[in-house]
Amino acid sequence: MLTVPRPPRPDNEIERQATLDAYRILDTPREAAFDDLVAIATAVCDVPIAMVSLIDRDRQWFKASSGIDVTETGRDVSFCAHAILDPGNTMIVPDAQLDARFRDNPMVTGGMKVRFYAGAPLLSVEGLPMGTFCVVDDRPRELTPTQRRALEALSRQASRLMEMHRVTRELHLQLEERGWYEQQLLHYQQELESQNADLAEQSATDPLTGLANRRAFARTLDAAIRDAAGTGSPLAIGVIDIDHFKMINDLHGHAEGDRVLQAVAEMLRAHGGAARGRVARYGGEEFVWLLADTTGGDAVAQCDQLRGDLAFAATGLPVTISVGVAALQPGEDVAALFARADEALYEAKRGGRDRVHLAA
Repeated sequence: MLTVPRPPRPDNEIERQATLDAYRILDTPREAAFDDLVAIATAVCDVPIAMVSLIDRDRQWFKASSGIDVTETGRDVSFCAHAILDPGNTMIVPDAQLDARFRDNPMVTGGMKVRFYAGAPLLSVEGLPMGTFCVVDDRPRELTPTQRRALEALSRQASRLMEMHRVTRELHLQLEERGWYEQQLLHYQQELESQNADLAEQSATDPLTGLANRRAFARTLDAAIRDAAGTGSPLAIGVIDIDHFKMINDLHGHAEGDRVLQAVAEMLRAHGGAARGRVARYGGEEFVWLLADTTGGDAVAQCDQLRGDLAFAATGLPVTISVGVAALQPGEDVAALFARADEALYEAKRGGRDRVHLAA
């Protein structure tokens, strides 16, 4: 017997359900526009599961989903049915096993093993909640402020797509002027494409430094390796680590540490950022630089120039870097090239830091 607390119905349930029905979107086929938003959500929030979930009378139905193979579940066990009770806020459940509403829920105790949930309500133009744009993980966690803002932006985007469905249907029924009809659709499409482009940019950019992030850089490097293999041109990468960065945070605070990261990023952008995506924040205090059409020796010289220039930069603190450089070898892939550059970085640190080391 189901023992989990059933989510109560909103006070305006009749009006809410009538509004959802008017959209005529339940049980419609999958659409690339919604699937794209879900893909962005999994990348931005770094989760295995994301869904556009609509709360029907006795079920939640997924217009789009990633990481699950079902199209609906019962409303009584739905996290989203709780989330729509407060349509003005995103519902965050850091650990479902510690939440009395969900700890006995079969979605927590059963196959999905839900531990973390975040759901931003999908609102009609009248402000009525129709469902949520939600992300799920099988481990306890939180969203960063940037991830939460992105999830809420994606929810607004999905709501606009649903509104476009409704407007499209009404236009088909009411408008005789085909030119006006097409103009309205084009306006919606252009707005959606522009917002999708902004969201895609967020998923590829480190929010603190404005550089490419690890995922975006990996794609750029993979393409560069293929080009180099095809043309026989040289290629190298430099893995850069700020020396004693933990000490900077401990002694001066994380705000000062962030300022140092931004200063290093700006210097790196000045040296290697002419081609988009060639420099990136790889994680923490580590950066990476792709030097296309560059031999290992020339890459060492350029990285050493960066190291020297940074020592005289107006950071307000004595900041040095260690750099590991690796030149692409025949048949080498992204992982192998990175492994050699990373080992060279550790050789530079073992050698006393504030230096550049070339991998064998």
